[in-house]
Amino acid sequence: FPNQYTEEEARKLGVVGWVKNTSQGTVTGQVQGPEDKVNAMKSWLSKVGSPSSRIDRTDFSNEKEISKLDFSGFSTRY
Repeated sequence: FPNQYTEEEARKLGVVGWVKNTSQGTVTGQVQGPEDKVNAMKSWLSKVGSPSSRIDRTDFSNEKEISKLDFSGFSTRY
């Protein structure tokens, strides 16, 4: 699962955070930014994803307002 597409989309939209593949064949991560940009990223993750991915379902949780961003960019974790 090439996360470079996710990183590119995040940078394009202007959100920060990280994404990681899990051993269960799923993807986990964290996205931070203005609400409209985060919503756009969520929409992309739910409907588009990277070219080789198959999206069966998305589960967004632990959503909250924050006073400052915890990340300076968007990266892939291993």
